[in-house]
Amino acid sequence: MAVGIIIHISVGSEKRTEFFSENRLSIGSDETCDLQIHTKQLEASGLWVELENSDGVFRITKFDPDLSFTINDKPIRRFIAISDGDRLRIEKTDISFSFFSLSEKPTLITTNRDQPHIAQFIEEAALESATSPKRDDAKTFLREFTRELLREVSVTTKLIALVLVLGFLTGILYLGYAVNHELKESRELASRQADTIDRLEKTLGTASTQIEELDKSNKDLFKTVSLAQNVRVDYGNGVCLIIGVYDLVDRRNGRPLRYPDGGAYRAEPFEPTASEDATRQPGAISGLTTEGSGSPVEYDFIGTGFHVGGGFIVTNRHVLQPWTEDDVVKSMMASSNGRARIKRLVIYFPNYPQPFPLKVREMSGREDVAIASIDTASLPADVPVLPLETDSEASTIGKTVVTIGYPSGPDRLLAMVDEEEAKSINQRFGNSRQNLINFLAQSKKIVPLTTQGAITDLDTRRIVHDAKTAEGGSGAPLFGQTGKVIGVNFGVFTENTAANMAVPIRFAIDLLRKAGWKTAEELQQEATLTAQNANSNTNTATVR
Repeated sequence: MAVGIIIHISVGSEKRTEFFSENRLSIGSDETCDLQIHTKQLEASGLWVELENSDGVFRITKFDPDLSFTINDKPIRRFIAISDGDRLRIEKTDISFSFFSLSEKPTLITTNRDQPHIAQFIEEAALESATSPKRDDAKTFLREFTRELLREVSVTTKLIALVLVLGFLTGILYLGYAVNHELKESRELASRQADTIDRLEKTLGTASTQIEELDKSNKDLFKTVSLAQNVRVDYGNGVCLIIGVYDLVDRRNGRPLRYPDGGAYRAEPFEPTASEDATRQPGAISGLTTEGSGSPVEYDFIGTGFHVGGGFIVTNRHVLQPWTEDDVVKSMMASSNGRARIKRLVIYFPNYPQPFPLKVREMSGREDVAIASIDTASLPADVPVLPLETDSEASTIGKTVVTIGYPSGPDRLLAMVDEEEAKSINQRFGNSRQNLINFLAQSKKIVPLTTQGAITDLDTRRIVHDAKTAEGGSGAPLFGQTGKVIGVNFGVFTENTAANMAVPIRFAIDLLRKAGWKTAEELQQEATLTAQNANSNTNTATVR
């Protein structure tokens, strides 16, 4: 319950705070008023406003309506209650009153003063808060209270507190320095450890690279040692024996040319051609005719080819056209106005008794390469496809090479059987190469020969190597260290086994492309595209 009221009066630049404990308080310019205001701003005299304490709350009971009073910027009215911080103001003047109530006095603590004592700093705080737009009384009071409290603290206490603060700050700074120093050392140690780890990783990487290179060298060495065995097992059954027969016919009427009589010259079936036997001296046989009962002019020939997929066979041009390399035959054709005609051309794959008819597809005009093909419908599914090397770096002087073919034809095949069996076979089929080879095929004795050597010389159109071969080995594949075909054998030198020659495989690839050959990857892509188009067409038909 309020037992008094504090009034802060502001008249222009003059400010003052008063305390009143009366239950009825009058404010005005008359001398009978409890609070008298003398100013030239107002001409009114007498009572301005009267306050009365009712039930512990001061209320406005009377006021001069001509003075335009407002309370908290609102019009005043009678019996309005006064609350702490309320501001009563006269419009168009700088006269204002701020009110603060006091609670009951304590009954146990009393003083002899007629009026309660108000400390100077409290009065100043009240004055300052009255002029503040936000009336932040608590902050002002706390600030002034703290200031007064500091005045009461002794110098010794302040010095002790200062020493303690300085000691605390020094300790904090020392701890900060120690922690920073420790962190710096930790970072330096971590950096050194990172450098050590980096060096170890580099060393480990170098060692790993060396191990990989050593492993690669070991693998290359192993591949080199086992290259012949590997390619023989993987691709030997894709190397075929080519057997053919050609005769000479008259250019004008196409009738077969014959010898004048039965005793005339005729090449032996196993006699090498002039291109493969330098010791043979050609001798022209004149008097060939299309009439009479003389034997027809016929020659059989052998060679090697290999399957590259899609039924395509790669071999030499001179294997499929042997008369172009035989000077005797060329002389006979020139003197008799004849030409060569292939009567029979077949191939035999290892482990297959039946021959496969061979059709000539493309001939190279410059390089000794030819492309032929067999019917894919009759081609066994397990005949391997020999891979072709497209990397030119695979052919390097000194690298190991392997060739698989049929050098020496039936003679070598017979040499692989027992002597007694070979004599028996010769007695039965020695007069007919065709019958002999058919018998060997039925007996599954057609097996290619695998030889190994190294590249001894190299240019853009020739690969020279020392892998042994002989007549019949023309057209054989030449494998590189990668296990892929790098060339096609075409030349055999009997006097210098280190100078056998092969055509680089890129010439055969160009000729294969011309003949319509495609790689396995290209065929797979076409099959995938065809399947996708079929699915697309099916979906379109379903939508319609």
